[in-house]
Amino acid sequence: MSTLVIESTRSGFVESLHTVSVAVVSAEGTRVAFAGDPERVTFWRSAAKPFQSLPMVQDGAADRYGFGPRELALSCASHSSEPVHRALAMQMLSASGCEERHLACGPHPSLSPSVAEEALKAGVVLTPRWNNCSGKHAGMLALARHHGWDVHGYASDGHPVQERIQDEIAKWTGLPRDALVKAVDGCLAVCFGLPLSAMATAWARFGVSEAPAARRLREAMLAHPELVGGKGRACTELMTAFQGEAVVKIGAEGVYCAALPRVRLGVAVKVEDGDARCAPPALLAVLRLVAEQQGLSLPMAGLEHHAEPRILNTRNEVVGSLRAAGTLAFA
Repeated sequence: MSTLVIESTRSGFVESLHTVSVAVVSAEGTRVAFAGDPERVTFWRSAAKPFQSLPMVQDGAADRYGFGPRELALSCASHSSEPVHRALAMQMLSASGCEERHLACGPHPSLSPSVAEEALKAGVVLTPRWNNCSGKHAGMLALARHHGWDVHGYASDGHPVQERIQDEIAKWTGLPRDALVKAVDGCLAVCFGLPLSAMATAWARFGVSEAPAARRLREAMLAHPELVGGKGRACTELMTAFQGEAVVKIGAEGVYCAALPRVRLGVAVKVEDGDARCAPPALLAVLRLVAEQQGLSLPMAGLEHHAEPRILNTRNEVVGSLRAAGTLAFA
């Protein structure tokens, strides 16, 4: 079995190890590479957002309410609650006749330390628009409005919005609906547990699909990476650097997924202990190894701070780093 780990170092000494499971799968469903357990079942969390947004586009809600590439990108986002993110989420709600009070997701501090600090200093009372998932929820509400479904309970299992999304998840992963493990995500919407290989398959297909809805969401994410994450965030900086060669989306608990359209591959990564710090260096290590094996050029310059994040002490002095070690097994 091939092993990939993220080493946490301090003063040159490996202080701890974070094991990573990986599945790399083609759009045709063939496993191309792996590390650890590629059939590991875990929750997809926010790396499922493009697929949760597909019904909104496919069913006509996006067109009905005038959602362009910026709105579609935000619907796939785990955003940093920057002013542009919060304002766009509110515009989406207004377009479908909804208000912030309709958002099922609760507030939380910004995923950006600087935005969170500014809000704290200003004494801002956080509201649901600050949730990193507010764009996804605004899209779900638009889907409910479009179909004339009750907006109450739109995020709960059994509601027509979630039923429609589960059909889409099954379609793209190739799994029967009853094979999906369901739970409540941090934002209150349904989240899905499935094998890493199924996640990678869905992302591979998403990366090359010519279906109008998938193409529009993919192109929106690539055109507006600043809305998918935010300033300094890995999703934003990776997609900006890769210039269309990769579509990426992080999830909670050490999950990260990507599509490599040129080589028709999808990638799913799970840091086994759920350490979110380790997800970007793990994904970058996998993308580098796959690119080398496939003869794909992925510009890595400027991404060193994501490939090997620094560990700082309380005076902001560098005392160590997180770094990838090991390799993938290729078929």
